[in-house]
Amino acid sequence: MSKIIETDIVIIGAGPVGLFTVFEAGLLGLDCHLIDNLDKVGGQCIELYPEKPIYDIPGVANQTGKEHIDALLEQIKPFSYETHLNQRVDVLEELPDNFWRVVTNENTEFKTKNVFIAAGAGAFEPRKPPVEDPDKFLSKGVDYAIKEKDKYKDKEIVIFGGGDSALDWSVELSKIAKKIYLVHRRDDFRGAEHTENQMRELVKDGKIELKIPFVIKSIKGDSSFEGVELMHFETKDDETLADLLAYSGGLSENAYQKSIKLTRIIDGELKIVDINSDQFEFFQPIAGDKFQVDQIIEKYNNRVIVSGAVYRPGTFSVFEGMTVKDLIEKSGGLKSDVYLDKAYITRTNSDYSTTTIPLDLR
Repeated sequence: MSKIIETDIVIIGAGPVGLFTVFEAGLLGLDCHLIDNLDKVGGQCIELYPEKPIYDIPGVANQTGKEHIDALLEQIKPFSYETHLNQRVDVLEELPDNFWRVVTNENTEFKTKNVFIAAGAGAFEPRKPPVEDPDKFLSKGVDYAIKEKDKYKDKEIVIFGGGDSALDWSVELSKIAKKIYLVHRRDDFRGAEHTENQMRELVKDGKIELKIPFVIKSIKGDSSFEGVELMHFETKDDETLADLLAYSGGLSENAYQKSIKLTRIIDGELKIVDINSDQFEFFQPIAGDKFQVDQIIEKYNNRVIVSGAVYRPGTFSVFEGMTVKDLIEKSGGLKSDVYLDKAYITRTNSDYSTTTIPLDLR
């Protein structure tokens, strides 16, 4: 392993918040090291929409993603910082004396008293369509991010999605493209209402054609990109919930996968039904059904948190037969100024109430 880098602050994430942290730290005379999984600073602003105007920056009427990052880089020029790109943080460990140890997948190791996590949604990758060989024509007709608007001038563009990015780019590219097709599986968008209204006005004007309810079925072409084939998203009589999930790209990593909530009209009333995972293969959706996939809740079955006069306070796993003595050893042992007569265990009960248990450590 290379020499340990000692610095005032380690910043995980080199997007706008990470860069502005360098500025604020610089005003206090503190040195910074930035770590980012991408090959360049700027985060999503550079990776996903460098040429898309951003309208919600305080005090700035509008700026493209690249202009925003360039302004931040200009702002931090006077201050001391270093970047470590194409690296992911693998270890974040608290050390004695209030220091932290940070190690990346490239075995770059840091020792610091301050860690700022400015990672946004974390290291991100595009969510690829559920078709055979989706990257066959990557950058040759198929793109997951728009980095140069002029590439799409006077072309017919198909945009898939119903969130902010799909809406924003549909509106922005309609100014230069020959035709925009916005494809979404339902007439219900997750983006900003203002942008959705702009999109619908452009649909009325004929600059955007809204394809609802459709999803991508295949990418056409043998030696070169020829287009995409769409599939109507309304379910057929023999289609199951498992089919529906497959068409939607599957469940994400942080989805609760044991059951899905269904809202269905039954006898003229809305009712909620829980569909368990062992029913996905044969449960058949009908018109009007709405499905809700919840996220995994932050609940642990083997976690204990140690705080107070120990050398390594933090979170630890519990094993069967574990004692308080074992836990103290795992947390680095007791400090010399510990008060042995009285300690406390706060235990969370099955009904989420808590019980406080006094403990003598002698």
